[in-house]
Amino acid sequence: MKLKLFIAIIFSTSMSSYATEAVDKTKFSFEDLKALAKASAEKPYTPTKVPAPELIDKITYDEHWKIRFKEDETLYPSGKKAPVQLFYPGRYFPEPVSIYIRDDKNQVQNVPFSNDVFDMPDDSPAHDLPEGFGFAGFRIMRPDMKPDWISFLGASYFRTDGPEGQYGLSARGIAINTGMNQPEEFPRFSAFWIGPAEKKGESVSVWALLEGPSITGAYRFGLSKDNKEAKGHITSVSANLYMRSDVERLGVAPLTSMYWYSQKDKTEAKDWRPEIHDSDGLAIHTGSGQYVWRPLNNPQSVSTNSFIDENPKGFGLIQRDRDFNNYQDDGVFYNKRSSAWIKPTDDWGKGAVQLIEIPTKDETFDNIVAYWVPEKEARKGDEFTFSYDIEWRPLDPKSKNLASVVNTRQGLGGIPGQPIPEGVNKMVIDFEGPVFKGLDNKSGIKPIVEASNGEILEPIGVYPVVGTNQWRLAFDYKQANNNPVNIRAYLVDKNDQAITETWVSDAKVTIK
Repeated sequence: MKLKLFIAIIFSTSMSSYATEAVDKTKFSFEDLKALAKASAEKPYTPTKVPAPELIDKITYDEHWKIRFKEDETLYPSGKKAPVQLFYPGRYFPEPVSIYIRDDKNQVQNVPFSNDVFDMPDDSPAHDLPEGFGFAGFRIMRPDMKPDWISFLGASYFRTDGPEGQYGLSARGIAINTGMNQPEEFPRFSAFWIGPAEKKGESVSVWALLEGPSITGAYRFGLSKDNKEAKGHITSVSANLYMRSDVERLGVAPLTSMYWYSQKDKTEAKDWRPEIHDSDGLAIHTGSGQYVWRPLNNPQSVSTNSFIDENPKGFGLIQRDRDFNNYQDDGVFYNKRSSAWIKPTDDWGKGAVQLIEIPTKDETFDNIVAYWVPEKEARKGDEFTFSYDIEWRPLDPKSKNLASVVNTRQGLGGIPGQPIPEGVNKMVIDFEGPVFKGLDNKSGIKPIVEASNGEILEPIGVYPVVGTNQWRLAFDYKQANNNPVNIRAYLVDKNDQAITETWVSDAKVTIK
């Protein structure tokens, strides 16, 4: 494929078009991208026009995945170690994205769109798509051209296949007004620049231009494959954000996942599989050093939880249950789905980790979102800068001194053999970790269980689980009204020092 020299970097009326009066006609830097995004924020938003929308709508999900980028057209911006292939547009990815290749001298070339670089069935509606349309995104293949390990496709979404080669949850560039009573805004990456790795340990470097009605942004991604410390891939993100208008809720470093049901609430679903979810909990390592675990729910209505913090050490949507027997799905392998851990690399100040849970009745809908909301309000003309790593891991980083939650189960309250109390459920939480070594029922382990909008009923049981290195906390609870009970629980030793992470949940009496 012949590549056209990119000589334009000055913003015009649309991010997909650039003026030719470039400050430097051969080079393009992250500083140039920041200037471009900032200039864009000072202008009214111009929605991207989709050429031939009726035709693009015919390229359904199934039709889209039959169209493949030709292997001999593969791009190698970072050498043989990071082959790049491009995605065709379709019904769910209709807006054209510009792709540029940047070399080690910062010179940039445009990749022109053409049907000639794709293989497609003879009866594909894509044959009628006009020339000069635009790509939908890109993916980076492994050196042997077998599976891809990271992809950028749709709005500002991107994801990796994680440590076990199985795609699951996604990350986004930004979240705008998620889970509110107004329509959510989905800014999009309208242009990508792909080039050789700039920093040690990276496989390839990517720069992206974000644009939306309320915001623009300049992003740099350092993409690293198979990092030994994280036991998975790492995406290093630098984001410079420019507010085009006021935003009520600005979600930074958002993660999007799916949770239908697990062992905790399996009675809510009628599928034959024991559990179905891409993630089963939100983990937080607070700025003060506390470790928090919040098991996910599939609520009856949209639910929002905020965890106020300052300079968080990390948070993520995690798939802790990695036992195939608990899913029994040998097609999509939920037990292999990656976890994603957001690790700030600069100070984020005051704000909150926010969790949005949306009702779902099947596994096809991503209904879980987690992100950071800065305390500072996002107003027109404001600028924000955030740097962080996304570690695509099997599990979240663990404390060396605290046991972690490994199971959460919910069932009928009361005592077996006695009448079942009305409006009461039981919660059972299992903790596991080296801290329990050598401890028994005489070691003085005590439970701390607190609740609001409800009541924790005595007795509260805590005891070692026979044949394991786990301790179990069990208690009954009831609601004060129709709203969930906010529960916080952990274990302490005989000196009243915490020996487990803190389990938190919005629990409802659902099993009757």
